Amino acid sequence: MPWLPELFSAPALEALRQKQRRDEVVFVPFFDGLLAGEFDALVNSFAGEPEVHHPVRGRIRGKRAFEAYYSEMNRWLGQRDVSVEDVELVITKPRGFEEVVLHLEGETGRVDLPVAIVADHRSEGLIDELRIYFSSWPLTGRHANRPPLLQPDPKLRESDVVGEYQRALGAGDVDAIVAAFEPDGYAREPAGGEHVHRGQDGLRAFYDELFSNGGGIPLEHCSLMDNGAYAILEYNVVRWGRTELTPQAGVAVYERGESGKLAAARIYDDVDPPLGAAS
Repeated sequence: MPWLPELFSAPALEALRQKQRRDEVVFVPFFDGLLAGEFDALVNSFAGEPEVHHPVRGRIRGKRAFEAYYSEMNRWLGQRDVSVEDVELVITKPRGFEEVVLHLEGETGRVDLPVAIVADHRSEGLIDELRIYFSSWPLTGRHANRPPLLQPDPKLRESDVVGEYQRALGAGDVDAIVAAFEPDGYAREPAGGEHVHRGQDGLRAFYDELFSNGGGIPLEHCSLMDNGAYAILEYNVVRWGRTELTPQAGVAVYERGESGKLAAARIYDDVDPPLGAAS
């Protein structure tokens, strides 16, 4: 996920075999595919016209637009001296999900940029569309409004601890949020880097701040992947405490620990939070 290995050349696959330390390449990750220099393999991984939703470039549709994006991204990756740290990969029948952290040159030195990619795909592995999520904060020091990519699904229901977490998040219930995590569990903000809050004290301080605007953060739930170990929720943020927001897209990864509680919650959106705002 997301690119199809059989579309790449033997030298490109051999380089990936060495990197992945596998006898056979069963998936080509997003950024490895971009950097392989084989544009046709990327285009032909789509079931139809290429379609990518990017936090900065917006909707990229069609071969010509995708080629311009591909060229721009390869220049950017080279100029910023980007290295890619793989975090997680989850593949289910309707879609796949990939998490990475990009380590790159920022305006004042190296920065970390957490990135999530969701791919809707068909049974034969061809991609219908890609949705990319990251926060602009590590790059620019500012948030960028991200309009919704998906509509809410009123029938969608999360199970077990993920559902408990969502109910507590919407209600602004700090005690229930903390109880949903393993003792050494953590929540990572979209900005990544040092913005990680671990353990009961760290989590309580973090969610106390998030709920300082007079209430919780109810989300519109749009799509869910769940393989038992990980649940990946695409959502829209529409309210933050007492403040109504223009709907904004995001995705979160909920990693279950050995006890069934959350070992981690990693968040990918670009909402400018109204913390402690006046009524």
